[in-house]
Amino acid sequence: MVKTGISYSSLAAKDGSLPAPQDVARRAEQAGLDSLWASDHLATGAPFLESTVSLAAAAGATERLEVGFGVLQLALRRLSWTAKQLGTLHAVAPGRLHLGVGLGGVPAQEWQAAGVPVAERARRTDEALRALPSLLAGRRTDLPDLPGAKVTLAPAVPTPPVWIGGGSPAALRRAAALGDGWLPAAVTPKAVAEGLDVLRELRAAAGRPAPRVTVTVFAALDGHLGGLGQQDLVDVLHGQFGFPRELADAVAVSGPPQRVAERIDAYGQAGAEHVVVCPIGGVWEQQVELLAAARERTGGARSGT
Repeated sequence: MVKTGISYSSLAAKDGSLPAPQDVARRAEQAGLDSLWASDHLATGAPFLESTVSLAAAAGATERLEVGFGVLQLALRRLSWTAKQLGTLHAVAPGRLHLGVGLGGVPAQEWQAAGVPVAERARRTDEALRALPSLLAGRRTDLPDLPGAKVTLAPAVPTPPVWIGGGSPAALRRAAALGDGWLPAAVTPKAVAEGLDVLRELRAAAGRPAPRVTVTVFAALDGHLGGLGQQDLVDVLHGQFGFPRELADAVAVSGPPQRVAERIDAYGQAGAEHVVVCPIGGVWEQQVELLAAARERTGGARSGT
C-alpha cells in the first residue's frame, strides 16, 4: 500500500493563522493518515514555523504517525547542532523519522541571515550528508563546516531514512550516492518512473541497494466539484511558487477525494512508496479529513495490501 502523508507547512486555520503542529498531527493520526511533513525555512517573508520544533511537537503528540522533513536545508545549518536535534527527534519518536534533504537557495535573504553563501550549498550539503551517519552513530567525527573541529555525540542513534529532494540530474546522482531514496516534488507519475529507472542504474553501478521513492504532490481537496478548481490551483502555483503554467497543470490535482486517490495510485504504480500531499486552500481540519478520505479510496487500501 502506498503511504499517504500531509504537508503541515501549507496548512492554515479559518482566520489564516498557523495551526499548532501537535493539533494537526493528532488529527492526522486519528484520521488514519500515515505521516506529517514540514518544510524548512528561516525567513520566507511569510509566517513560518521552524521545522525541527514543529516535528518534535507533532511526534510528541502522537504514537504512530511518521514525521518527516520535506526538505531540511542541511547546508543552511550548523551540522553538529542539526545532528543533535535529529538524535533527539529519534528519542521522541523512534523509527518514525524521515530525513528529506534539499539544496534550497530561495529566498536568498535567509542564506544571508544565516551567514552561509548560497553558492556553497551543494558542496556543504554533500559534506554534511557524508558526515551525518558518523555523527549520529556516536563516533568522533570531523565537522566539515568547522575545519579542525571534531565532536562525539551521545546517545548514538540510527540514521533515519535519507530522502534526497530535487528533480535534476545532480539530485539523482546525490540520491544514488548519499541517500536511501529520492523525494521529488511537482513531477508527473511518468517523470517519477523515468527518474526511478535512472536511479536504479546509478545505484546498481555503485553497488548500492535499490532506491526508494517518496513524492510530494500539490492538491486542492474539496468534497464537492464546486470548490477550488484546477485553473485556480494552477494560478496559485504559478503566482506564489513560480511554476510554469504548463508544469503546474500537469502536476497539480484538484477535486474530491476520489480524484486525489487516483493520483496517489498513479504515483504508486510509477514506483513511489509514499505520497506527501501539500494541500492548497481550505481550512486545515477539512483538508486532513478529505485527504484521509482519499487515502481510504486508494487501490492499496481497497485491496487490503
